[in-house]
Amino acid sequence: MYLHIGNNVMLPEKHIIGVFDLEITSQSKRTSEFLRRAEDESLVIDACEDIPKSFLVCDHPYHPQLVYLSELSSQTLQKRMEEQT
Repeated sequence: MYLHIGNNVMLPEKHIIGVFDLEITSQSKRTSEFLRRAEDESLVIDACEDIPKSFLVCDHPYHPQLVYLSELSSQTLQKRMEEQT
């Protein structure tokens, strides 16, 4: 199954490690450092046409982890995942 996260980006659910609320988790020093490192390593993919509300961490065969920014809320993404199972 694939999850539509915005801006015509579809991700295979089996590769999604986690879905996180950007506003809440970015307040964490550890999460901010993780996101900064991912951005420095060009591992962040923007799937937004507007301000990002959440991010997804996905495994990938060629990279340790990719981070996708989504304008959809983490609750919306979680609900979409639940509806598909």
